[in-house]
Amino acid sequence: MYRNLEQMAIKALKKTINKLGYEEPSEIKLEQPPNPELGDLASAVSFQLAKQLKRSPMEIAAEIVNEIKLSELFEKVELKGPYINFYVNYNKFSRMVLKSIKTDYGQFKPNNTKIIVEHTSANPNGPLHIGHIRNSIIGDSISRILGFAGYEVETQYYVNDMGRQIAMVVWGFLNLDFEMDKSEKIDHEIGKLYFQVNEKLRADPELKNEIDSLLKQYEYGNEGKLEKSFENAVNQCLEGVKYTLKKINVSHDTYVWESKFVKDGSVASILQTLKEKNVTKTNEVLYLPLEDYGIEKELVLTRSDGTSLYSTRDLAYHVYKSKNCDELIDVLGSDHKLAIDQLSIALDILDSRSPEVIFYEFITLPEGSMSTRRGVFISVDEMVEEAVQRAFGQLEIKRPDLTEEEKIDIAKKVGIGAIRYFIAKLSPEKHIVFKWDEALSFERGCASIQYAHARSCKLLKKCGYDESKSIAESEIEILDHPTEIDLIKTLSKFTSVIEESARLRRVHLLAQYALDLAGAFNKFYKSVQVKGSNKEVSRLLLVDRTRITIRNALYLLGIDAPNSM
Repeated sequence: MYRNLEQMAIKALKKTINKLGYEEPSEIKLEQPPNPELGDLASAVSFQLAKQLKRSPMEIAAEIVNEIKLSELFEKVELKGPYINFYVNYNKFSRMVLKSIKTDYGQFKPNNTKIIVEHTSANPNGPLHIGHIRNSIIGDSISRILGFAGYEVETQYYVNDMGRQIAMVVWGFLNLDFEMDKSEKIDHEIGKLYFQVNEKLRADPELKNEIDSLLKQYEYGNEGKLEKSFENAVNQCLEGVKYTLKKINVSHDTYVWESKFVKDGSVASILQTLKEKNVTKTNEVLYLPLEDYGIEKELVLTRSDGTSLYSTRDLAYHVYKSKNCDELIDVLGSDHKLAIDQLSIALDILDSRSPEVIFYEFITLPEGSMSTRRGVFISVDEMVEEAVQRAFGQLEIKRPDLTEEEKIDIAKKVGIGAIRYFIAKLSPEKHIVFKWDEALSFERGCASIQYAHARSCKLLKKCGYDESKSIAESEIEILDHPTEIDLIKTLSKFTSVIEESARLRRVHLLAQYALDLAGAFNKFYKSVQVKGSNKEVSRLLLVDRTRITIRNALYLLGIDAPNSM
């Protein structure tokens, strides 16, 4: 809705510029003045026109202000130096905003564009760890945002079932006296087995030949016991991974196994096509030289024994995705940049679409901030457990009146919300050091946003508000308190933030908006009386619309919105 105001202002400026006989600039931008006294929107278009007209910007701006015709949603337009400043008519605008916000607020109409988003895709050789969680959270949140922005989104997890790591797990099952501890999560147990095999390999490097042999047999279609061993090992690990992802509110529509592209002939077809295009070379292995594209490192396509590599199967996977969507997005760590450059060149040679990639930097924890039980790495399960325990501890202090069951329920929502929000709030290009005190802050972190939602629910319940009851526009009183105006203005920006987040593929814009909205609501809550005031109907409506918007923003961030805290 705020974007509508911007478009109206730009349209009025363009119409006036044409009326005055000036050449319309290619782009007219608006900005928000730092001080509300200077208006709600400001344009510096006079500077653009001054270059072509060879006249003073102040003079040109004055001419525009004298001629401009405004929509009824604007109260006035004034000259502030060379700037043209627009003032919103909040009497009309606030009514429009409050009447427009429904339960699906922020959701765009379908745009008939399908996007496949691939994220997480961790190797099935152990539990998800802290190195994976940023991938999952960015991928899941951007998928939700794109869905709200009108795209048809399919999320995929690419299962690496033909890599050496899973072959090591299978070798371990076949050769080591390893028994699963049924009291532990199955992916953690597989991680222990993988660690044991690694230790065996360090002691006896010749075991590598046995593992390579297993891979070769699996790739060449051993339909018997070996294939079932691979499938069983992968499925068991994925069972644990899916359970962990569910804890942090992440799910995938499709799990695509890389072996599919070997079994259905896609890999062989791609290799044949590249050979026919005379772009490959052989030197013990088949490879694609990339010097002519400015990349010194070649793309190796097969091992010396003829078996395919991850890169070859990844090519086939991206060709497959390209045929089944309009756009494809990969979420990857920044250490994959070279691999993506190589992949993109090969895909271009194959006349296939390259992925758009959201690269992210890594996440670490300050030394000593987790329990010593973590072992070699910190699993996502441990991280979630730690977050929930810490949140529960805070609730013990802040809300001793709650029952044990209520504390556990809220602690889960707050703890997981803290993890997701702390990761989502930063641009993916920035390295994250995860700090528990900041993440779980009831004043600055996600808990403050969740608390604003809970506070709005409590107030509506206390006032006996009935959200199903329709309110006529004539019943809405003028809301003119500065905190009311600020809250309405913030509410109106939600759709613009979703549109921008979807366009830029950036989650942190929405995360910041959610925090700003919670802050605007808390200022309103502390500044004006709602229950029993002469504007109770309008203010309750404003509280309800804020509740809806916070809930929808948190949903897009994959975070629960508790009704009580």
